Amino acid sequence: MPTTTNDGVELCYETTGDGPTVAFVEPVGYGAWCWSWLVDALGERFERLVWDLRGTGRSDTPEGPYDVATLASDLEAVLHDHGAGDVHLVGAGLGGMVALQYALGGTRASTLTLLGTTADGSRVDADALDALGAPRDDPDALRESLRGAFSAGVVDDHPDIVDRIVEWRREDDASAAARAAQAAAMTGFDVTDSLYEITTPALVCHGRADAVVPVAAGERLAEGLPRGEFRPVEAGHLVAVEEPAVVEAELFAFLEDHAAL
Repeated sequence: MPTTTNDGVELCYETTGDGPTVAFVEPVGYGAWCWSWLVDALGERFERLVWDLRGTGRSDTPEGPYDVATLASDLEAVLHDHGAGDVHLVGAGLGGMVALQYALGGTRASTLTLLGTTADGSRVDADALDALGAPRDDPDALRESLRGAFSAGVVDDHPDIVDRIVEWRREDDASAAARAAQAAAMTGFDVTDSLYEITTPALVCHGRADAVVPVAAGERLAEGLPRGEFRPVEAGHLVAVEEPAVVEAELFAFLEDHAAL
């Protein structure tokens, strides 16, 4: 797995496939496992780049506080190390905020796909976000905490998939301290007044049952982006995990319009 550093913090990433580069940015606390379905769905038409945020997976875990500007700088370090040119950014929750921040100052973003995110961290339900965390050595707590990430019934109706996610979380999720630092970065973010500057084509997909970021915040985000498109999905906060086929179809159609395939 390639690594690079930003301000002394080692960052790990990996790439698969060939074609236009799609780079994925994780939500608070979760490891790269949350992109498994979309990465597979994009197949061989795209190069897929997945990286571990500081505090997550195999990347370093410096002490907090973290902020979105620093995480966007980490993203630039990864893209630079890989030698990426134009990239299509896909970010969920905090990862969507990182994509927005990057689009304000970075030069490589061709499109943004923003899942369950908002331009204003005050719209985040901090209690619901906190409830998504659980000790990595407690499988039962990890399983129960997923109830807040999905719409009602999902955890009980798909036990095999949930068990697999629990195992991934035990290996790759952020520590409690790093997760808290990432959550603080999410709730402290606000680029509402700068959205008009982001002229990058942007697809906003948002779960109607999102308990962490209300669907109205996603709709407002799309309205504030000059080239934003809003797509509600019948899902919770982890929309790309709960409804991967729906998000895949929206993402494919979006990229076909804006990527050089």
